[in-house]
Amino acid sequence: MVKEPIIYVVSDSVGETAELVTKAAISQFHGSNTVIKRFPYVEDLEHIDEVISLAKLNQGLIVYTLVKPEMRAYIKEQADKEELYAFDIIGPLMDRYQSSYQKQPLFEPGTVRKLDDDYFKKVEAIEFAVKYDDGRDPRGILRADIVLVGVSRTSKTPLSQYLALKRIKVANVPLVPEVDPPEELFLVSPKKCFGLKISPEKLNTIRRERLKSLGLNDQASYANIKRIEDELEYFEKITDRIGCHVIDVTNKAVEETANVITNIYNKSND
Repeated sequence: MVKEPIIYVVSDSVGETAELVTKAAISQFHGSNTVIKRFPYVEDLEHIDEVISLAKLNQGLIVYTLVKPEMRAYIKEQADKEELYAFDIIGPLMDRYQSSYQKQPLFEPGTVRKLDDDYFKKVEAIEFAVKYDDGRDPRGILRADIVLVGVSRTSKTPLSQYLALKRIKVANVPLVPEVDPPEELFLVSPKKCFGLKISPEKLNTIRRERLKSLGLNDQASYANIKRIEDELEYFEKITDRIGCHVIDVTNKAVEETANVITNIYNKSND
């Protein structure tokens, strides 16, 4: 009589999916001291033979996620031969999907994990954009994939977040005549630096609306046309010194500007 149940989790990848499903099932049994032993990255028949031997010795159950047909067939055949219970988690659904929609599987282990990696890269890029937004930490300039520079209200932050959704790490730096830009801005490759240009009239309208939304006087110097012209002149001086790409965002949506930036960036990195 076995003192505690043993379930062998077999996978040609990490085995997280199979273990999660197994835990979900045994959680329905109060007081269960089930032992779960995971066998990840099972790539040859010898590994399966090892699991079969252990399961037979310990009267264990087998739960598996194997995508290659020959591996699935072999573990089922060996389990039946030894009168062991082996549960195929993803095989039946793959077979049904294939027959129902006439689509051919990749038979490639670890594809779910690749999707997860893509998701985490996106999260990492979003966190990067937040951390290095508005010139908070100049060190981000050298770590970024893309650096945006521009005067206030040229959509630097929305652009950074939008590009982050494409898994691009973006730092943005505001340019103000009274404040010297960080030295890192002149050390970064001009190829990954983008200046955001805007017409004085458009910027004046945007800033006045911004002041109104904050309940402030829209005649403040922040929205003064002469002040804006001085800022844009300073912007051109800095972008000329950097030698970076300059994009006119006057009548562009964030998505349009992002597409222009990514196209230029991708071509420069080919």
